[in-house]
Amino acid sequence: MEEIKTLIIDDEKNILESVKMVLNYENYQVETTNNGMDGIALFKKNRYDIVLLDVKMPGFGGLDVLKNLKELNPFSEIIMISGHSGIEEAVEAAKLGAFDFLEKPLSRDKLLLTVRNAAEKVILLKENYNLKTISEKKYRLIGESQAMEKLRQNIKKVARTNSTVLITGESGTGKELIARNIHNLSLRNKNKFVQVNCAAIPEELIESELFGHEKGSFTGAYEKKIGKFDNAHKGSIFLDEVGDLSTKAQAKVLRVLEEGEIQRVGSAEMKKVDVRVIAATNKDLKKEIKKGTFREDLYFRLNVVPIHSPCLVERRDDIPLLIEHFLVYFSEENNYKRKKISKPAMDLFRQYDWKGNVRELRNIVERLLIMSEGDTIAEYDLPDSMKITKEENAFSFTNIKSWKDFKFQSERLFLEEKLKEYNYNIAKTAREINIPRSNLYKKIEYSGIIIPDNLEADEGSPHSEE
Repeated sequence: MEEIKTLIIDDEKNILESVKMVLNYENYQVETTNNGMDGIALFKKNRYDIVLLDVKMPGFGGLDVLKNLKELNPFSEIIMISGHSGIEEAVEAAKLGAFDFLEKPLSRDKLLLTVRNAAEKVILLKENYNLKTISEKKYRLIGESQAMEKLRQNIKKVARTNSTVLITGESGTGKELIARNIHNLSLRNKNKFVQVNCAAIPEELIESELFGHEKGSFTGAYEKKIGKFDNAHKGSIFLDEVGDLSTKAQAKVLRVLEEGEIQRVGSAEMKKVDVRVIAATNKDLKKEIKKGTFREDLYFRLNVVPIHSPCLVERRDDIPLLIEHFLVYFSEENNYKRKKISKPAMDLFRQYDWKGNVRELRNIVERLLIMSEGDTIAEYDLPDSMKITKEENAFSFTNIKSWKDFKFQSERLFLEEKLKEYNYNIAKTAREINIPRSNLYKKIEYSGIIIPDNLEADEGSPHSEE
């Protein structure tokens, strides 16, 4: 059993000695005192898990001590003992939070049973607290940038409502964390948070996964299955990558949002469910609607409260805080020694173009914590992709002699970056930077930009025919 610190407060010397001997034999760590004021002072210093407290003591009485101890630490369990207890005292002790009430002369078996039960409760409370602390650390939104402050305000506003939320943003920005924070701050936080990755479930299984099925309803349905919406009853369901749902599944989800009821596969019964829906996507659903791959009526049902998850380049000032958070988290999780980041390495972290956003940053920090030597993560420990020199990242002004040279070099750099961004697709690049495609061809040729030969020709590519 985990070590349980125990305090006995009683003005009778023989009670202190006998109870201490019994508990010491059972490997409890025990201290004693013969008056209430000293007991409170010891409790402030040591925060005992269990206190055995006499009701009748000269000076500061047991009920007054109980009240003080519960104010100092409500998670400690207080067992009251008395030689002449009455119903009123027992009721009052229970109201003040006493775990149990023992009568003198104390029965050894009853004493041990009560202390064991109190110890089990203390251990359970500690475990729950530790799990909650770990969960809070894992799902905490890190950052003090303006973008993050705005995000937190939006989460607080929407959390206490039952409104459907649509979280948008690039992959890896933490849309799941936003969804969990909305649930944890909501009135549904005592109930389940059920997560569904819509992109990971095959189309033929999505209906069964979301709404469940009856035994024998299709080949392979060997037993009854409870769906995700059923599991999330009274809680929240997070539909991640909702833009990847098939049109058939979209119709089913729309019915749940409109009618608040589900129908298991193979069942004629409609069942009411009380679920708060939080959806997320990295797709532009308005474009998907135009393409005919996403239902407009479902979009309006989901997009009651839109929340944008900012990408990492929008909040570069948060990068040092995120790195510190991940270093602490992974060090504690894996029992590693804590490491620091050198200033040159931190500068590269801040300059790097985080295409994978916070997820990419998190993975790199974990890798560096494991693989780097020494107590400090240095510049040379970073992946080659992050070691971009200033000369590579921006052109130098040293060799620019005229305004014409500046325009030429800056335009060339801009076009190179945009072509890389759109995988050298000329049509798409021209469309995004808002110039005619023919003009872009000319500028590429004039600037001497080289298109990689290993790219496949596609519509609008310089390798494809007009």
